[in-house]
Amino acid sequence: MNTTTSHPQKPAERSLNVPNAITLARLLLSFVLFALIQWSTAWVWAAGLFVFSVATDVLDGYIARKYQLITQLGRILDPFVDKFITIGTFLFLLPHPQSGVTPWMVVIVLGREILVTSLRGYLEQQGADFSASASGKLKMFLQCVAATLALLSLDPAYAAWSVGPIGLPLVRDILLWTMVAVTLWSGFDYVKRAIELLRVTG
Repeated sequence: MNTTTSHPQKPAERSLNVPNAITLARLLLSFVLFALIQWSTAWVWAAGLFVFSVATDVLDGYIARKYQLITQLGRILDPFVDKFITIGTFLFLLPHPQSGVTPWMVVIVLGREILVTSLRGYLEQQGADFSASASGKLKMFLQCVAATLALLSLDPAYAAWSVGPIGLPLVRDILLWTMVAVTLWSGFDYVKRAIELLRVTG
């Protein structure tokens, strides 16, 4: 009687799929974005490229879930690229005071990401589920909107935009500080979850 044996795919073969390719493309695009911020005044193009990077993040996640192409590499690479783009954008905006971005904002955003990433790495090693929560998703959304407005506000035409007494710089500043507050709240939320999980896992 003939028997057939199935050979499992190599990890490298499973990882080379469309969602991960999109994620890698976003990583490469981030360097173009940072170059635009540092060496040009094409703020509208920079904002558009940033929004495109965020949109493709939604796309690769949708494809991965729909076609069951979720891999361990993707689970690591996708959030890394998200953070790399957003934090990198805020860092490159620091030399531009008109953007509204301040060192304190960047310190809080960066500190929160380092803390949560460290907690996630440790807890998932213990077998705990430390996936993204609603507060984390809201934080990411506000960071993306705030970064987009910060980029647009550097363009003179957009900086002059207003509805009555409310101008774009004011809307940008409100969103930036709201983003900082939600980032802090999200950090505390994740720390609380981590403490609860540590009690369970011992």
